[in-house]
Amino acid sequence: MTTFDHVPEQAEAKALLEAALREGASHAYLFHGPPGVGKRALALGLAAELLGEHDRVGRRSHPDLYVLEPLGDQIRIDAIRELRRDLHMRPFEADRRVYLIFGAHLMNDEAADALLKDLEEPPPYAVIVLVADDVGPLSETIRSRCQPVPFRRLSLRAIRAVVEERAPGLSENQTAAIARVAAGRLDRVERLLDPASVERRSKLIELARAVYRDPDFVPGDASAALIEAAAERAKEARAKAEQDLEGMDLPDREAEQRLKRAARGAEREELLLSLDELAAWYRDLIAVAAGAERTAIHIDHLTELQEDASDDRAVSAELAAELVRDTWRLLEELQLQAPLAFEALFVQLRRAFAGSLVTA
Repeated sequence: MTTFDHVPEQAEAKALLEAALREGASHAYLFHGPPGVGKRALALGLAAELLGEHDRVGRRSHPDLYVLEPLGDQIRIDAIRELRRDLHMRPFEADRRVYLIFGAHLMNDEAADALLKDLEEPPPYAVIVLVADDVGPLSETIRSRCQPVPFRRLSLRAIRAVVEERAPGLSENQTAAIARVAAGRLDRVERLLDPASVERRSKLIELARAVYRDPDFVPGDASAALIEAAAERAKEARAKAEQDLEGMDLPDREAEQRLKRAARGAEREELLLSLDELAAWYRDLIAVAAGAERTAIHIDHLTELQEDASDDRAVSAELAAELVRDTWRLLEELQLQAPLAFEALFVQLRRAFAGSLVTA
């Protein structure tokens, strides 16, 4: 077993990191690729190897480890200024200091410009790791100062193996459905296996069906239900973050920032995941209506899909899936107000299925 085996696949990234440990680390790296595929885990793994202590790095309490994460939807210049002040302090215990910047693609222009100065001439003991879901927002100058470490979306086989390992009691169809809904992301596997998340997912599917089955469907109520589910997920994430902070001697301000990041990130991810699953449900209606049941993501709900699918409803479902994807893009890119965006979506979905509604 090698240093980075706790993350599945990612052979290219692991080879680059193992070479760095053998031959000497560069001053800066850019881990880039889709979210939830192991970038953070391998960044922490690299830091643990460089600092020589896995336990404290795992708890983010090593004095020579500095972790910066976005607060809200950006990394602003004040956060980079704090990092730069710390960057010029010599190591406390190890031979190096390691700086992990998670969500590096969320740096605003001022923050990126400030960081660039130290990427060009870093202290000899510093290793800076930028972790980004998207390299597009990062300037070519920043990218050129870092050694790129690419990550790929995980295969269905890899995700399924993780599901089987963590939840061996699931049926074959349940395992397959969770692996497909996770869409190549390890972080979603953990969420989808959580009992509270299972209940939320069940209610979401009920809403997806109610759009075309319930004569009394109310878009505002459906929107409120999803917003409430995301708020519940935020509370759970904050509670877990509070547990993780126990025993860590952090200033009150930093502790509160970590709690806010955990809650906001979880709430946002829950909303986006809900949209992903809504779109997947309507695509499954199309697949089942065409006789392609084996390709359905919600294979654990095949009975309901077979009950709902029809040629005329498949036409509506195609439009519905596209409406959901449009809302996903707007929520992701434009930071829309979620309650209004979801209510507008459910109004549009109801209209899309107007010709194939179940009537009482």
